[in-house]
Amino acid sequence: MASLVNPIETLADLLGQLGGIDPARVRFRPAPGTATQQDVLDIHAREGRLCELVECALVEKVMGFRESWLASVLIHALLNFVKPRDLGLVTGEAGLIRLASGLIRIPDVAFIAWDRLPGRRMPQEPIPAIAPNLAVEVLSQANTVREMERKRREYFDAGVQLVWLVNPETRTVEVCTAIDQSTLLHAGDILDGGTVLPDFVLPLDELFLELDR
Repeated sequence: MASLVNPIETLADLLGQLGGIDPARVRFRPAPGTATQQDVLDIHAREGRLCELVECALVEKVMGFRESWLASVLIHALLNFVKPRDLGLVTGEAGLIRLASGLIRIPDVAFIAWDRLPGRRMPQEPIPAIAPNLAVEVLSQANTVREMERKRREYFDAGVQLVWLVNPETRTVEVCTAIDQSTLLHAGDILDGGTVLPDFVLPLDELFLELDR
């Protein structure tokens, strides 16, 4: 995928393109600018680390215990809705997807309707070229605002219809229906599936219930 703004000539340029992330998240083997999809698979097999592929660089996925727990709550709620209705697949925080050539992302949770899957079947390749209907990112302290802005843009450019940005710190969910259209939900509000998952509802108080235990 071509650079979104300016040519990358220095580490500072690369970090800027990636949204001002911590340089510790950028792998230098293989060197930035040379990484491929196979490198994503190799580093996971060798070290058990999940990396996204952006700007031909491997960027480590950030996911802490709290973020993983919130993702699991969403997966459970979505599966309980999707599976009985045979609507499609729900994936978790290791579900790598290729949004475009040279661009691999790992949403913390995703829903893919059957009609987006070739032959309406489970993909066999480890990194399928699929745009989910719904992509969910559970924010950690390592995520920057600009990083998430870029991710949101990439998701919608690829054909994602709905993005949820879950913030454990503020107990909010930003519901994005387009690159530049979003609604911020707070405690007491109800998260719904919109046109992607009609009739799906989840109270935010229920989503964040266990965080203070």
